[in-house]
Amino acid sequence: MKKTWGGRFSQSADPTAERFTGSLAVDQRLWPYDLAGSVAWARALVRTGLLTTAEGDTIVKGLEAVRAELEAGTFPFRPELEDIHTNVERRLLELVGDVGGKLHTGRSRNDQIAVDERLYLRDVVGGTVAGLRGAQEALLARAADTVETPMPGYTHLQRAQPVVLAHHLLAYVFMLQRDRERFVDCERRASVLPLGAAALAGTAFAIDREALARDLGFPAVSANSLDAVSDRDYVVEYLAAAAITGVHFSRLAADLTLWATAEFGFVEFADAWATGSSIMPQKKNPDVAELIRGKSGRLHGNLVAVLTTMKGLPLAYNSDMQEDKEPLFDSVDTLAAILAVLPPMLASLTFRADRMRAAAGENFATATDLADYLVRKGLPFRQAHEVVGRVVRHAVGRGVGLEALSLDELRGFSELMAADVHQALTVDASLRARSVTGGTAHAAVRRALAQARELVRA
Repeated sequence: MKKTWGGRFSQSADPTAERFTGSLAVDQRLWPYDLAGSVAWARALVRTGLLTTAEGDTIVKGLEAVRAELEAGTFPFRPELEDIHTNVERRLLELVGDVGGKLHTGRSRNDQIAVDERLYLRDVVGGTVAGLRGAQEALLARAADTVETPMPGYTHLQRAQPVVLAHHLLAYVFMLQRDRERFVDCERRASVLPLGAAALAGTAFAIDREALARDLGFPAVSANSLDAVSDRDYVVEYLAAAAITGVHFSRLAADLTLWATAEFGFVEFADAWATGSSIMPQKKNPDVAELIRGKSGRLHGNLVAVLTTMKGLPLAYNSDMQEDKEPLFDSVDTLAAILAVLPPMLASLTFRADRMRAAAGENFATATDLADYLVRKGLPFRQAHEVVGRVVRHAVGRGVGLEALSLDELRGFSELMAADVHQALTVDASLRARSVTGGTAHAAVRRALAQARELVRA
């Protein structure tokens, strides 16, 4: 089949090279955006007098006929035509005749793919942000029920200080809020019209690019034609935001899979969100959570792939850049898949509050509270830290917790210890003391819960 660029060539394309360079299998999902850009371009050509009104109407009607075929699944895709742009253009010519050949006047596939991708990205960001909001709402619902549920907080995967479960869950709500903001910010920078940049130097015809931008819903027009066709920052930004989101999902999944072990016993997955073993009848595996954690690797890999592709490319367009679409589409699809399963999985979890509460006070979790107690009595913190370290060593030697030490034993380490010292060593006292904004006291967590609800609704 004759190529749109074949006039320069005396040989037809080698079939192997043709298969290697074609991108239709990947970029055909851009057809709604390719059609939208083409309709707007036809109207721009009419405005500048390069098409008559009748010619413009014929082309637009032809594009609508193409749309109908694509929606119905009857469109005759031809891989030998390389990409979605040429497939649409060739079908338009078949439907409306030679006038269809005027549509490509003043534009290039270089600015065409750039506008297609930007339109696509603006569309999918909305779905990504909505999905993140759904995950936040699921976390908020569980947090609202667990403000009074103490649990151990961890550093270095060692029990550190008591927190409440709601505080832990809200940490992920605020992480996902930053993710939402990153995607919205990415969409803002993607909302710049590249169409009219042509191949690299700008179109040679008097296209009103500002009117074209309004037709396509872009608030701004690219200021440099070289940048317009060679820029893929908007793809990289989406992939970067997706990779960071993947980190957050992975950490949440890691928490849940760890908590589900017999060693922790803090949570149980519903049967509907777990799987079994092909050999061990007793097993209940948190496969959905593990795959959420695992898919972060795809999100990270897609970012690195596009960054590596773009690194060192000379201006302007290079065919290397067609490698941006598969990673982009994969990250969009991967995020959508995660966001479909995460909220119902979270809703199905059974938290074992009794096990969490018991663990919250073990392993000297209130040692810092004892140091704070001494500070309130006037001892400098560094000295208080040293004193409590010796108290802990003594308790470890006896095989008991701090709460089991008598007042006389405690006073042997510091005369500042008084009859009220044991009151400072309870989990509830530890939680109450941390009432600062962002702290884990019940009142502070309720304030954070209200703040998070406002952010999620915004």
